[in-house]
Amino acid sequence: MKVYIETYGCTYNKADSQIIAGILEKENIKVVDSIDEADVIILNTCYVKQPTEHKIINRIRELQNTYKSKELIVAGCMVEIDPEKLKKIAPESAWLGPHKLHKAPEVVKSVINGNKKKVYGKDSKIKVEMPKKRFNSHIHIVQICEGCLGNCSYCCTRFARGRLYSYPLDSIVKDVKKAIEDGCVEIQLTAQDTAAYGRDIGCDLPTLINKITSLDGKFKIRVGMMHPKNVKKILDELVDAYDSEKIYKFLHLPVQSGSDKVLRDMNRGYKVKDFKKIVRKFRKKIPEISIATDIIVGFPTESREDFKKTCELLNEIKPNFIHSSRYAHRPGAKSSKLDELDHNEVKERSRIIEEIKNKIMREENKKLVGTEQKVLIVEKGKKGGYIGRTSSYIPVIVNSGKPGEIIKVKIKEATSTYLKGDAVGRI
Repeated sequence: MKVYIETYGCTYNKADSQIIAGILEKENIKVVDSIDEADVIILNTCYVKQPTEHKIINRIRELQNTYKSKELIVAGCMVEIDPEKLKKIAPESAWLGPHKLHKAPEVVKSVINGNKKKVYGKDSKIKVEMPKKRFNSHIHIVQICEGCLGNCSYCCTRFARGRLYSYPLDSIVKDVKKAIEDGCVEIQLTAQDTAAYGRDIGCDLPTLINKITSLDGKFKIRVGMMHPKNVKKILDELVDAYDSEKIYKFLHLPVQSGSDKVLRDMNRGYKVKDFKKIVRKFRKKIPEISIATDIIVGFPTESREDFKKTCELLNEIKPNFIHSSRYAHRPGAKSSKLDELDHNEVKERSRIIEEIKNKIMREENKKLVGTEQKVLIVEKGKKGGYIGRTSSYIPVIVNSGKPGEIIKVKIKEATSTYLKGDAVGRI
C-alpha cells in the first residue's frame, strides 16, 4: 500500500501533510514521492482564496480523470468549508478533515477496501505531539496552536480551523529540542495567528519564544503570521523576545488595508495607527528587521479614496515583502452578502498595488547589494546553486554551500523577490 501526498496552501497545511505522512509510516503504510507509484492519492487542500479554490477544483477533476485506477482522499480546509461542492465534484472520494489527521491510516485502509470514508469535524488532538515526517531534514515546522480569536468578515478559514486551541508550552519546547538534536537548523513556528498563542491557556508568544531561544544549539526561528490586534497586547515583550540572535528578524504583520473604514468593515479590530506603531517599535529596537504584510484589494466597501490610503501606507512603510490578493466572496463569510466591486476596477487596483510592491521590494533589496550577509543555507536549488536566508529572512541564491550551515555571502545582485551572492567564508 503506497500513498502520495500533494499539498496546497500555507506552512500550517504543510505541517498537516507531514503529520499525515508520519502517522501513515508509523502504521507501515509507505509514503512515496511519485504519484505514479501510489495506490492512494491524498490531496491536502487550501481554500482561503477564490483562485486557490479554482485551482483545487481543477486539480481534483484532473486527478479523477488521469488516475482513475488510484483512490483519492481529499483532506484539508475544503472538507470543512465547502463539503457540498466537494460532494458534487468528487462523490467517490474519501475525506480526511484537518482535525482528524490521526484517522489517516483508517481512511487509507478503508478506501483500499472500497469503503469511501468521510472523516471530518472538530477534535482536540494536540498536533505538536503527533508523529511527523519532515520533507526537508533541515527545516522543522511547529504548529503552536490552531484556530484564531478573530471574526474577520471576509474569512472562511476560521470555519475549517475553529476557535483558538493553544498547545502546551512544554510539548512545543520538547518538540523543538528533539528537532534541534535531529540536526534541524530552521524552526518555523506556525499558526493561523501566532500572536494569539496562549491566550486560552494563560501563556503568550514572547514566553514561548524565550523558552525556545534558551535551548542549546545553532538554529534560527522563523515566527509566522501575527494579527496586529493581538500583537498590540504583547508588543513590548515581543520586541524584547525578537532581540535574540536565534530569531530571524522577520515580522509577518498583515495590515489588509490602509483605510480605517475598510478595516472596521473587515472587522479587523485595529486601526492603521496601531499597525504603524508596531512597525515603528520593532524598527527602533531592531533596525534590520524585515516587514511582511498582506493587502486585500477591492473589498466591497473600498472606495477609491480608501484604496489611495492603502497605496500611501505601503509607500510610507515600505515593507520588504508584500502579498496582495483581489477580494472575492468566500463561502459563509459575512462580507459575501455585500455586492462585489466592478471586476475591471478591482483588476486595475490590483495592477497598481503590484507596481508599488515590485518597486518597493526591488529598492529595498538593492540596498543590500555589496554587503556581506550571514546566510543560513536551507536547501539545494532546483535550478542549481543553494538557497539560503539572511538574518532578516530574505531569500538568497548562493553559488556554493551546504544545507544546514551558516556562511558569509557577498551580495552581488538583487531582484524584487530574492538576492544573489557568492560565498566568501564560513561561520
